[in-house]
Amino acid sequence: MSDTTRYSMPRTFLLGFGFLGVSVIWAMYNAYVPVFLKDTFHLSSTIIGVIMTIDNIFAIILLPFLGALSDRTRSRLGRRRPYILVGSIFAAAFFILIPYSVSGQLLSLMMVTIILMNLSMAIFRSPVIALMPDITPSQYRSQANGIVNFMGGVGSLLVYFGGKPLYDTRVSLPFLVGGLVMLAACLLVVVFVREPSLPALAEEKKGGSLAASARELAANLKDVFSGEKSLLLILLSILCWFIGYNAIETFFTSYAKFELGIKESSGALIMGFFSVTFMVTAIASGYLGSHWGRKRTIRLGLAIVMVVLVGALFIRSFWPLAIAFVVGGFGWALVNVNSLPMVVDMTTAEKVGGYTGLYYLFSQAANIIAPPAAGALIDGFGYKSLMIFSPALFLIAIFVVSGVKRGEARKG
Repeated sequence: MSDTTRYSMPRTFLLGFGFLGVSVIWAMYNAYVPVFLKDTFHLSSTIIGVIMTIDNIFAIILLPFLGALSDRTRSRLGRRRPYILVGSIFAAAFFILIPYSVSGQLLSLMMVTIILMNLSMAIFRSPVIALMPDITPSQYRSQANGIVNFMGGVGSLLVYFGGKPLYDTRVSLPFLVGGLVMLAACLLVVVFVREPSLPALAEEKKGGSLAASARELAANLKDVFSGEKSLLLILLSILCWFIGYNAIETFFTSYAKFELGIKESSGALIMGFFSVTFMVTAIASGYLGSHWGRKRTIRLGLAIVMVVLVGALFIRSFWPLAIAFVVGGFGWALVNVNSLPMVVDMTTAEKVGGYTGLYYLFSQAANIIAPPAAGALIDGFGYKSLMIFSPALFLIAIFVVSGVKRGEARKG
């Protein structure tokens, strides 16, 4: 086994800096851009919501294709790192420009900046995540994904606790610092994480890279719907549980305020407990999935989150809800940490990027479906319907994932 394919915890933490950088960007983007769009450009909440789904739309359109394209790439930097290098440079530049676009008070300039930033982030999102299974043997991928998710959580916390003093000093400062942190983190990955060497592409796979990558994407999609159904079932499970999670993430603060009479800041804090617990337990969740079985661990996590959300229907005060959501964060870690390794362990090393793109195709589709679906239910039946809708999606996911027969860690 070569050094680049032997499991190394320090190297995995180093790779996690790429995810830390991505998390810094998205946490800051989601925290401040909606405020800019409302205060400066006076857009409706509906329009702001549409703008804030641009990243998800790019993810659905581009990530499966870019994952397949990176699978076919051969360069001195490897097949993933060229995309990380180029995408992070442009993403950092456009991200830093966002507050200056706001100060110009030109909505067209703001929209161009946002679109180009989202496009640049899409360039390297699949490749940076696919690099984890590239350098990690199958039996260690759950542990490695736990470390990567932990590092992502650290990035988000840096924004939550460090963004306010920077923003209060100068509005553009958190964007400058955040962009540079993301770029530095990604450059660490490019410089210090070596990719395993791969054989040259077979003669029949040579030719126009874009056209050939489109064919690879078509072949990956064909894998989803043909033959044994484990890949289809795990992707449908991912769709279901991310719809359930995103609905809570989007509307829980409103539920706390309008249904429970809890201040919106307190509702956000309860979700903060959920996120911190997810981060703290991510590494342990990877070890549990590796040793107890990924499918079994995912089903346990889904059941925990489902029970917490159903129980929340009967809790109407802050601290009991906060404690319940601490438990829910652990359940979500069990689910989220072990799902990507299941998907990529259903294919060969040559197609890991494409299958990573499939994972994001279904998870990002959920992020587009969830807000309007949950919002429509709330409009029709009140905020309590949120705590029925989301657990129902987790319950469906439990039944669907039960049919998965592949994706466990391979030994050796």
